[in-house]
Amino acid sequence: MELPPGVDVPAFYSYYESPVKIVGTGEGAVAAWRLSKDTGGWVEADRLVGILLSGESDEVEELTREEFIQLTEHDRGYYLRGEGPVFALYETVRAIQDEVARERRYPTPTELALITGIQRRTFVMFEEQLQQSGDPAADPGLGAENQA
Repeated sequence: MELPPGVDVPAFYSYYESPVKIVGTGEGAVAAWRLSKDTGGWVEADRLVGILLSGESDEVEELTREEFIQLTEHDRGYYLRGEGPVFALYETVRAIQDEVARERRYPTPTELALITGIQRRTFVMFEEQLQQSGDPAADPGLGAENQA
């Protein structure tokens, strides 16, 4: 699909609360990729470009890069289980969230900062793994730009 005038890529969205990114493919074209809650990888979603860009659906929310990363990692941490460093970090985030829920309170600024920092890190780590396994939409650079 051609890149509509005035649209900068990458662009980030939540579609039915699922992370979606629109990226440039070269020569003015774009592609859309939606997070797979089964694998944590990206599935082609080009059919959503018009819906995302039209702004006519109540189920579409435009996200900042940071919001996109946090939503992606929230979903990966919630839906996926496995072994290794990324999953250990997901467990750390879940433990903090579980404690907050048990205590029926909002997270403290320190807890929020810890969760945000861990999720930035896991985004890069997961995307690097996807890239190594050949996922065409993997982009660890999206998260690296947000690392302090």
